[in-house]
Amino acid sequence: MAVDSLSNSASSVGGLNKILRPLGVILAYAVIIIFALAMIMPFVYAVANSFKAPSDIANNPQLLLADPETGYPATGYQRVFAQDFPRWTMNSLIYAAFVTIGNIIFCSMAGYALARISFPGRSIAFAALVGTMMVPGIVMLIPRFLILKQIGLVDTYGGLILPMMAGAFGVFLMKQFFASIPADIEEAASIDGASRIRMFFTVIMPIAIPALTALAIFSFQGAWNDFTGPLIAVGSSKELWTLPLGLAFIRGNTGQALEWDILLAGAVITTLPMAIIFFVFQRFFMESATYTGVKG
Repeated sequence: MAVDSLSNSASSVGGLNKILRPLGVILAYAVIIIFALAMIMPFVYAVANSFKAPSDIANNPQLLLADPETGYPATGYQRVFAQDFPRWTMNSLIYAAFVTIGNIIFCSMAGYALARISFPGRSIAFAALVGTMMVPGIVMLIPRFLILKQIGLVDTYGGLILPMMAGAFGVFLMKQFFASIPADIEEAASIDGASRIRMFFTVIMPIAIPALTALAIFSFQGAWNDFTGPLIAVGSSKELWTLPLGLAFIRGNTGQALEWDILLAGAVITTLPMAIIFFVFQRFFMESATYTGVKG
């Protein structure tokens, strides 16, 4: 009898688990979908309202479809392109491209040196580098502006690009990745007569393509969305403005009353390239989190 009762209770528990397991999966997916909608819906509303007439945005911002009487005049986009928007876009592309290339070159070299080359004070240098990541960026704005002014780089492409061509996060990311590569690979290349420089460019860099791609994405995204850096470097030179500065200028021209059509149109145009890059290369965003968690 005891054996029968135990088997009956085990079968009951097994049956209950079979019922609860699908319910748990359904609940988990429901929570994920809710959070995903909460994240994506603001962007969807921004895109939908950017094509509406200003009166329709003011009266029915919660509706994804425009009022049939007003339709989709897209006046915001017309007003945006009436500004110096192509010039701002080109400046943003130049800024983001050079910053990305600089981070790939200099951060990978510095990260490799910290991971593989033994020199006095290496641990102290790495600790100081990580410590700079704790300093708020706003604290460095005035010193950076004073340095740029002293060397005559204010309102120039050099002043815009050079301060951002290497960063502590990029060095940290590459150092952690290089530290995870087995040293046997470099030893084999050294036995074959490869120098340290040749070893770095022909052996290590091809292996580091996933980490370099993640670094490139983060660098391009940070430069594309950067506002404070261009503000202090080229804030008084309108022909060197980037898209964030241009949008701030448009917002200032609207006065006290917010003109949502032009603001939303400019925001959508600025955000769309980054959204496309994220969806195309999201695998590298996930991989970069793994690289930064590897002990070096």
